[in-house]
Amino acid sequence: MEVKTSLLDNMIGVGDMVLLEPLSEDSFLDNLKKRFDHSEIYTYIGSVVISMNPYRSLPIYTPEKVEEYRNRNFYELSPHIYALADEAYRSLRDQDKDQCILITGESGAGKTEASKLVMSYVAAVCGKGHEVNKVKEQLLQSNPVLEAFGNAKTVRNDNSSRFGKYMDIEFDFKGDPLGGVISNYLLEKSRVVKQPRGERNFHVFYQLLSGASDDTLRKLKLDRDFSKYNYLSLDSAAVNGLDDAANFRTVRNAMQIVGFMEDEVQSVLELVAAVLKLGNIEFKPESRCNGTDESRVKDKNDLKEMCELLGIEQSVLERAFSYRTVEAKMEKVSTTLNVAQAYYARDALAKNLYSRLFSWLVTRINESIQAQTKARHKVMGVLDIYGFEIFENGDNSFEQFIINYCNEKLQQIFIELTLREEQEEYVREGIEWTNIEYFNNAIICDLIENNQNGILAMLDEECLRPGTVTDETFLDKLNTICADHQHFESRLNKNSKFLNDHSLPHNCFRIQHYAGKVLYRVEGFVDKNNDLLYRDLSQAMYKANHSLIKQLFPEGNPAKVNLKRPPTAGFQFRASVGTLMRNLQTKNPNYIRCIKPNDKKASHIFTDSLVCHQVRYLGLMENVRVRRAGYAFRQPYEPCLERYKMLCKRTWPHWKGPAREGVEVLMADLQIPAEEIAYGRSKIFIRNPRTLFFLEEKRKQCLQDLATLIQKIYRGWKCRTHFLLMKKSQIVVAAWYRRYAQQKKYRNIKSATTVVQSYTRGWQARKLLRELKYQKRCEEAVTTIAAFWHGTQVRREYRKFFRANAGKKIYDFTIQRIIQKYFLGLKSNMPSMSPIDKKWPARPYGFLDGVHTELRKIFHHWRCKKYRDQFTEEKKAVYEEKLEASEIFKGKKALYPSSVSQPFKGDYLEISKNPKYQKLNSAVDEKVLLADVVNKINRANGKGTPRIFLLTKKNFVLADQKTGQVKASIPLPDVTSVSVSTQKDGFFALKLKEGSASAVKGDFLLSSEHLIEIITKLHRIGATAADREKLKVDISDEFLVQFKQDKVCVKFIQSSPKNGNSVSCKRKNNRLLEVSVPTSP
Repeated sequence: MEVKTSLLDNMIGVGDMVLLEPLSEDSFLDNLKKRFDHSEIYTYIGSVVISMNPYRSLPIYTPEKVEEYRNRNFYELSPHIYALADEAYRSLRDQDKDQCILITGESGAGKTEASKLVMSYVAAVCGKGHEVNKVKEQLLQSNPVLEAFGNAKTVRNDNSSRFGKYMDIEFDFKGDPLGGVISNYLLEKSRVVKQPRGERNFHVFYQLLSGASDDTLRKLKLDRDFSKYNYLSLDSAAVNGLDDAANFRTVRNAMQIVGFMEDEVQSVLELVAAVLKLGNIEFKPESRCNGTDESRVKDKNDLKEMCELLGIEQSVLERAFSYRTVEAKMEKVSTTLNVAQAYYARDALAKNLYSRLFSWLVTRINESIQAQTKARHKVMGVLDIYGFEIFENGDNSFEQFIINYCNEKLQQIFIELTLREEQEEYVREGIEWTNIEYFNNAIICDLIENNQNGILAMLDEECLRPGTVTDETFLDKLNTICADHQHFESRLNKNSKFLNDHSLPHNCFRIQHYAGKVLYRVEGFVDKNNDLLYRDLSQAMYKANHSLIKQLFPEGNPAKVNLKRPPTAGFQFRASVGTLMRNLQTKNPNYIRCIKPNDKKASHIFTDSLVCHQVRYLGLMENVRVRRAGYAFRQPYEPCLERYKMLCKRTWPHWKGPAREGVEVLMADLQIPAEEIAYGRSKIFIRNPRTLFFLEEKRKQCLQDLATLIQKIYRGWKCRTHFLLMKKSQIVVAAWYRRYAQQKKYRNIKSATTVVQSYTRGWQARKLLRELKYQKRCEEAVTTIAAFWHGTQVRREYRKFFRANAGKKIYDFTIQRIIQKYFLGLKSNMPSMSPIDKKWPARPYGFLDGVHTELRKIFHHWRCKKYRDQFTEEKKAVYEEKLEASEIFKGKKALYPSSVSQPFKGDYLEISKNPKYQKLNSAVDEKVLLADVVNKINRANGKGTPRIFLLTKKNFVLADQKTGQVKASIPLPDVTSVSVSTQKDGFFALKLKEGSASAVKGDFLLSSEHLIEIITKLHRIGATAADREKLKVDISDEFLVQFKQDKVCVKFIQSSPKNGNSVSCKRKNNRLLEVSVPTSP
């Protein structure tokens, strides 16, 4: 990418309008159009930047562009907003000059984006650090919040600022941001209650309904449907390219970064919801007995929900909408409001509520972003304010009048500061200052703001005077007082030359502004200037329990009733504009003039008439003429000499002396007339742009000659370099070829030698092979003859002994083969490793009977040992228990066979893991061997009660199943025997030693599904204990059980299964319990 080193390099059109030749309105527009068509949206007028809105994204705001313009001279690169931002920032940082950047233009011209670009550039080039980054982030994130509450979609702009904003960014001595202060001007609060066709209300209403969660909307008593709210226009509710839901999340995040607390955010949203609810309140007329009309709320649901949001008593607000109280000294007069007045009061409350909320937001943001230190700060102000507004259909009202008054003041200060800047530079450079003729718009400002007979003063006077006050009486007053003013016109003006001007309606007046004539319609001037909110509504708002509402309506405090009429809107705006002007006059100004190329918000379209209209009311031609009234172009000596030194042989290629002397020599050599240039202390001044273009043309021709010379030298060097390279290459190629030829010759000789050697060695090898083969045949023949001879001798000797030993040898060999075959067959037919497998291969021969039996026994013992070796201690213990159960119950108890396949688990309740039995587990000191639920049989009725049965090595415990409370703990030595039946029931009786402490209540008759395991474990514990006898197990269908002092017989009988297969126990008499055990089918 080509990098420009000067504003004059590769210009498209003219980058600085001061250099435009010839200067006319047509050439001015043609230059703007030419640059706009080539995506050059920035143009200079001296130090003023003209910004055209491209209505598309351009790749000119990248981090690389920021670095390109960083610490560079203003005119060093092509025009850009970054150049102005960098110039302002460096002047503030290095020269300790407070700066202000004034951004003006009509709606849709890109003012808001320009202010964002300035702030983002300053944030990018200033210092880094945690605190600095936090301040920068807060300053940048204040924009989304203010845009949500202060911007709206209009026919000209999808994100139009409906308020003026001035931000003072404060820096420390290093140039790092410390904080900021925001001032807002004239919020268009009338938009809250009514929007023109094709436009929307403020963004925040749509963002809240689109992006808030369902829970948030429910708390705010809102619905997502826009059509349910009278204050929201429906024809433009959805905007292409605008995601209200995503923007709501951005605003919430920005408020959090700026420093809003969560309860503050909720309060703000409640007020926004209250405004929407307020618009839905409607009124109906109602006649009173005295014949007067009063208003009543139609549907009180929205009024009720609004009052709930704000914490206001419904009756108080309802009365404020129906009555108005007027106080005068010691008297109070209450009058009823008709329907029209009630609607006026409702809309006035909505506008005031939203306007005061916006002002509170600005104040709250200032509290968060203001600098914390008290020391003096450097300040850079950024003013983003409405441009001059002229509606072609003559619909200019009070808002346009106020806006245009502000622009008149800005134009006045612009001309004053520009001329002052020019004069200061001339004095600084030691050049004679000549007065410049220009139009001074102070007379227009005086027409509007004069304290005696200015338009704003007369409007305030008309609003404050008693009697009937209308817009017509205000116009009559203007016609009387301003009749002779040369910049004021009206239909009834005393000057007769306007009596026949039919383009001027009766209810209008016209002012000749610096940007042209503007026709104002007086309708609404008085009401909008009054900006009246009934005291009843202020007092009703102050009575709210909502903390933020009390802050917004302090005049509603009954303890601080002020009978003085509040200041008018015009008076407040004039005061704030005066403060702004005084603030700007203390700072070094920088200007950005924003222009909208078309009304269609489309890229690549340039509407000449629209741009011409903006050029006129922005006063750009006047600006160029002021800059060109003296010297049109100025430049420091060093860059000037560096740029044009090739035009003179004495300064080319290097000038040894001071830069000023070099420039003087250069200009004298070029024969530039003395009246066209002036030499300052550090700069050269050029009066006419033609002189600068003459220098540029000469430089262009010289550059072409220099380019030709450079090309000639380069081509000669290139040809010489090529020749030397070819020569060097030829030597290398020849050397490589000679090497290749010698290598090839050597390979051929070597190949021939190898062939001769191979033939010679082959002949020698074949000769040796023939000798070896002959020698081998001779040796084989001798060996064969000797073998045959020795065989003959051996056979002769062997025949003598063969018959005596042959039978025994054959027998031994046969037996050996039979045994070998037996073992191999036994190996392939071995039985499984299971000890219960009784299979064994059949013996093939009778003489092996003893061996066969012994081998079977050895194999069985070996596999039993292998099987036993697999057992762990736990598994061994389980099998020992199973073995002991078999010894006790096998063939005696019908329940035993079904228990064989069931493993003995022991702890069926997982008592150590179950938190339910934590208390019970802690009550047992020893390890629990068995934990199960059993039924304790009641002798009175034979019914069972669930109990937890715990068995340890010393005791068994019975506890309540629900509470875990221990009911009985019996030492095992006190248990003498256990009695069970022979059948499939789970009943068993634990008989206790007579006379022991445990036997006071008698024996225990229990029932369990794990009877076999319980009795086996009891038996094993008794068998392993050395201090007591082995537990006796009695298996019988009749046995006696001791209950306290009585002995009861427990008898088991078989019965047919009637009610399922469950065992039942019934009491027959005091001495008999009968247990019915169903027979198996």
